[in-house]
Amino acid sequence: MLVEFSAYPVGKGASLSEYVARSMKLIEQSGLPYKACPMGTVLEGEWDEIFALIKKCRDAIAVDTERVIVNIKVDDRQGAVGCLDGKIKSVEKRLGHDLNK
Repeated sequence: MLVEFSAYPVGKGASLSEYVARSMKLIEQSGLPYKACPMGTVLEGEWDEIFALIKKCRDAIAVDTERVIVNIKVDDRQGAVGCLDGKIKSVEKRLGHDLNK
């Protein structure tokens, strides 16, 4: 399963890197495969472990803010493994070249 998510506080100014760093620390500690992107993070794993991690990230942000926005997109393909890189490789193969490298 792949899940793309972003979580951020409302009303904390223009730069939110402090809050992103809180989430990234938890993501790194989780051991789940991930890709950090400019507008969110993609995780690969099982439903329960991913959503438990997203809750931890939300809770870490909510410590000093009254409102947190969490956006989640799920690709729940049964039996699929290695999709974090595999989806990109499949497109690159069809194009005949690497993307953005």
